[in-house]
Amino acid sequence: MSETPRPARAHTGTGRDAVVVGGGLAGVTAALALADAGVRVTLLEGRPRLGGLAFSFQRGDLTVDNGQHVYLRCCTAYRWFLDRIEGTALAPLQNRLDVPVVDVDKPEGRRLGRLRRDPLPVPLHLGRSLAAYPHLSLAERASVGRAALALKGLDPADPALDDEDFGSWLARHGQSARAVEALWDLVGVATLNAVAGDASLGLAAMVFRTGLLSEPGAADIGWAHVPLGDLHDRLARKALDAAGVRTELRARVTSLSRTADGRWSVRTAGETIDTDAVVLAVPQRETHDLLPAGALDDPGRLLRIGTAPILNVHVVYDRPVLARPFLTALGTPVQWVFDRTAASGLEEGQYLALSQSAAHDDIDAPVADLRERYLPELERLIPGTRTARVRDFFVTRERTATFAPTPGVGRLRPGARTKAPGLCLAGAWTATGWPATMESAVRSGVSAADAALDALGRPRPRRLFQFEEAA
Repeated sequence: MSETPRPARAHTGTGRDAVVVGGGLAGVTAALALADAGVRVTLLEGRPRLGGLAFSFQRGDLTVDNGQHVYLRCCTAYRWFLDRIEGTALAPLQNRLDVPVVDVDKPEGRRLGRLRRDPLPVPLHLGRSLAAYPHLSLAERASVGRAALALKGLDPADPALDDEDFGSWLARHGQSARAVEALWDLVGVATLNAVAGDASLGLAAMVFRTGLLSEPGAADIGWAHVPLGDLHDRLARKALDAAGVRTELRARVTSLSRTADGRWSVRTAGETIDTDAVVLAVPQRETHDLLPAGALDDPGRLLRIGTAPILNVHVVYDRPVLARPFLTALGTPVQWVFDRTAASGLEEGQYLALSQSAAHDDIDAPVADLRERYLPELERLIPGTRTARVRDFFVTRERTATFAPTPGVGRLRPGARTKAPGLCLAGAWTATGWPATMESAVRSGVSAADAALDALGRPRPRRLFQFEEAA
């Protein structure tokens, strides 16, 4: 039975009210920033939880993340978000970048390489690691160094870079297919959700310049040591409540329109809210459907922003099989493997999660086919799995996990401000300069809050945007 809509909430119209539509990282960030600036905020989320596409669910006694999410030390906005919700200690960073890289095509005992940094200035911080990297020839290592220096000289904001694909640029700069596989795509696929040939040079340049070529510790990896739901739902909701935000779950917005007095009317199945400003923090297609006429010059461009899938394969063994917290692999379809045993609450055995980005070929494959494909690969990659029994095997699929970072996508991504006064946009897909990461989502939420505060005629509290000073 449908709920009878409640009448519109009465507000004073003093420029103190805002509605945020969408409870992912972008929406939660915007709501917190606005509330901290003294705005009365209502956050509307259609799902029964917060967190967007970075969430957890129960599978029997296990608490399962829908996918493995990581961030880097250079992700100053997401680090600000963790601090704001008091979650920093639950998602620690490595003391120093250290990525085990296993090549299953090499004889056992000679398969392991590492990407590590030293406490030296850029680019010397990676010099020793690259010089000793066993998965590339000496000539390829030298070529990678020259390409990295050339990449450091690019300006990611140059529109011309957005029109070129990263793979072509790498080929012009002497990168072999092996170098692309063993280094550039090793990092790029995980951060861009696309292979080099399908990725915008502008976005790739941004990733590598910021992560590997800006500060010595910029690429140190952090990840949640608890379920993502503990961070992005439980702690986020606690922070929102403390900030005075009214949070409504299972409240999908059905329409958005201007009122006679120039304010905004936001309608859900259960109520209509009149407000001074609105932040739309939902995916691009949903944004397109909610946008009022005239808000963007060409709203159809939102529909031309493609999407890219991520597949996550979850395997529970009856005994420990992997001694490392994570590894990445070459010579196999397996990309990154993380130990999720402690975070999931598993008390016996070991739970591994495989994060498979740009998984166009596997995203719709039946579970039985994926089991037949990936279990033998894990046996090739991790010797301990060969004698272990699989207690559970399941997959999670995000068919539209990120926007596709294809050449030309930069001109399609809108900024936070629209032509409709008081209406702002947020989401990792908006024009943050970053690929679709948690960092991009949080940055977009801050930008939208900044635009909304401007529309409301309210000052921009400097303390709310401290991460920009650290960037």
